[in-house]
Amino acid sequence: MAHAINKLSATKIGKLTKPGFHGDGGGLYLQITQGGVKSWLFRYMKNGKARGMGLGPLHTVSLADARVLALAARKQLLEGVDPLDAKEQQRASSKATAAKSKTFDECAEAYIEAHRSGWKNAKHADQWTNTLDTYASPHFGSLVVSAIDTALVMKALEPIWTEKTETASRVRGRIESVLDWATVRGYRSGENPARWKGHLDHLLPKRSKVQKVEHHAALPYSDAPAFMVELRKLDNTGAKALELLILTATRTNEIIGARWDEFDLSAAIWTIPAERMKAGKEHRVPLSKAAIRIVKAMKSVRQNEYVFPGQREQSPLSNMALLQLLKRMERSDLTAHGFRSTFRDWVGETTHYPREVAEAALAHLLKDKAEAAYARGDLFTKRAAMMADWANYLAGR
Repeated sequence: MAHAINKLSATKIGKLTKPGFHGDGGGLYLQITQGGVKSWLFRYMKNGKARGMGLGPLHTVSLADARVLALAARKQLLEGVDPLDAKEQQRASSKATAAKSKTFDECAEAYIEAHRSGWKNAKHADQWTNTLDTYASPHFGSLVVSAIDTALVMKALEPIWTEKTETASRVRGRIESVLDWATVRGYRSGENPARWKGHLDHLLPKRSKVQKVEHHAALPYSDAPAFMVELRKLDNTGAKALELLILTATRTNEIIGARWDEFDLSAAIWTIPAERMKAGKEHRVPLSKAAIRIVKAMKSVRQNEYVFPGQREQSPLSNMALLQLLKRMERSDLTAHGFRSTFRDWVGETTHYPREVAEAALAHLLKDKAEAAYARGDLFTKRAAMMADWANYLAGR
């Protein structure tokens, strides 16, 4: 009875060459193929049927290891579990788990691709990719997304939260969005470790406490008429683009991307489509007589679909053109965007136009949701009068 199991030995196994099954006892067999390949097999009866379960090749699974595996299988049989069925179920479960496992980098790539078509700015996807690659991936990009916890998110954010607060805040929001996407897709579960309210707000100081606010360099409104005199001495595309930007209080991208089909000069209206606006909402710009003169001057030398054409064929003026113009004017202390502040200060300090009229001219969305709900119109008539006054002020009248 003592020899019912453990019949084989390492020495004996090394000498065996005959193809077939060589029993060790307890259902464990060394199987030798016609080609001489040796492997382990556990054979047993279940519901009157003979079954066999491979335990691995001899070169990987030793005799001692095979006996341990066979013992575990016999214990399963005592518990009424078919070891072969259990092994197949485990394999299927592992495959299912693997299919539902994605790394953070894989989820980030999938999220960006899924949302790319919905982003109005083509550079938006690149910004997402670059910030996540730079600040998140080094810490947990290669980890399965289900393993990402608060400690890992903090590891990515803490080093940059004080010095690069704006960037860090965007990174946090993007990590949160990717993890939310992964949760909905079934790749992770539980609370989002990157959420701010009620979570990271207890671990990191508020942006307002640490962020260094940097305003765009702006010209005092009292100096604006003199600046316009100097600007109008220049006869080039960049100068006319900057002049129209100042007269309309618009943004650089709105100016350089302006197309001829957006202008109705007879009605003195420039309609900027929603896809070109920061707020994603169509914006009607009232044109003063001075603004119309600029557009007509550019129409007389029209080159392509853009009001302010660039040097390359069928392209608009470069977004650096206005900055370079200011440098040539020896006004590197200013930015094109800063002229919106110049206009806003002029309205607030020298006119009686209501705040909401000035904000509408700048295409700012109202922060107060209740106020925004009642603001159905765009105050165009009032804005037209205000922009005419602004043009007169700039002309020294």
